[in-house]
Amino acid sequence: MADETIGIVGAGIVGLATGREIARRRPGTRVVVLEKEREVAAHQTGHNSGVVHAGIYYTPGSLKARLCTRGMAMLREYCQERGLPYEECGKLVVAVTDEELPRLAALHANALENGVPGVRRVSAGELREIEPHASGSAALHSPRTAITDYTAVARAFAEDVEAAGGEVRLGFPVSRVTRRAGGGVEVASAAGSLRVDRLVLCAGLHSDRVARLADDGAEPRVVPFRGEYMTVRPEKAHLVRGLIYPVPDPRYPFLGVHFTRRVGGQVEVGPNAVLAFSREGYRLTDVDPRELRSLAAFPGMWRMARTHWRTGVREMWGSLSVRSYMKAAAAYVPDIHAADVVRGGAGVRAQALGRDGSLVDDFTVHRVGPVTAVRNAPSPAATSSMAIAEHIAEAVLDEQWAA
Repeated sequence: MADETIGIVGAGIVGLATGREIARRRPGTRVVVLEKEREVAAHQTGHNSGVVHAGIYYTPGSLKARLCTRGMAMLREYCQERGLPYEECGKLVVAVTDEELPRLAALHANALENGVPGVRRVSAGELREIEPHASGSAALHSPRTAITDYTAVARAFAEDVEAAGGEVRLGFPVSRVTRRAGGGVEVASAAGSLRVDRLVLCAGLHSDRVARLADDGAEPRVVPFRGEYMTVRPEKAHLVRGLIYPVPDPRYPFLGVHFTRRVGGQVEVGPNAVLAFSREGYRLTDVDPRELRSLAAFPGMWRMARTHWRTGVREMWGSLSVRSYMKAAAAYVPDIHAADVVRGGAGVRAQALGRDGSLVDDFTVHRVGPVTAVRNAPSPAATSSMAIAEHIAEAVLDEQWAA
């Protein structure tokens, strides 16, 4: 496939990692990354928590489990080579009550099966040695869980694409994808058009819309969920050394608020998960009537709402009330209260949803002729980005598919 042109739609971390991997594997192949914004990493990549996950939560044998483990090792090595921030501050997954201990034990078994390096169960006393201001009955300690700056990583990937002779073309919102009878694909926008031999779609928040342009199926659909953060005031930031997470409750679709240290030294609490009224709805006031009409017409949205409406109400109330938001978080670090935080930033998660109302959990990639579409890449996609790129590159370049 030398001397061919491969287009990538989306300059988030997955799209840029994929472009970099293709250029690395096949010198002579021209890679063009197309991005509608005027900068890379403008959306999910640039608005996440910066956590490098070790693979504790994911179903053994799933793409998430397989690619997270490899992706973490690859990312660690890459950050060291490029001089990018990478701090192994460690994570505690804390059981606050004895009722959570069976779920903690199951999570420990899951982590061991996934090969999470160094993970171990710790007692309440050991928990306080690791995080002196945390509270709980027991915890899992993952010492290799880390933090990084994913925007900086994405920029470095973009530099690698360009250094290999490729291009990152900004301000190119894709509006049409046309498969040509003679082979190849034409990608068009108001900014012009581009003819490529192969096309990879990594459109994140707009992954379903862009995939439909390429004649992929209508599902899974993207439902946007806003995740809002609180920032701990500097005088209390020393109370959290690393990452403090809850034990996930399988009845609920999202993890719940937690404490995260950032590479700049700040400590954040969050995110929550509230339905966003726009694909890029970073504020409560960001409303897209077209998006609301689309969600209202999708049966899967109503089925999900019937199952999880109580969670939705609770999350929305926490979004409106700092005191309510911090009530749950204070169970893990009792000395940090509502008065000790200020509202921070927010991100929007592209949650893939089936027609039956089920939340799509694993990474999902479709192949339609010369087009490969990443349809679902939630957390830990940033951690796994280099391994996801390998997975996609093998399908695109070697004509093999092992989903």
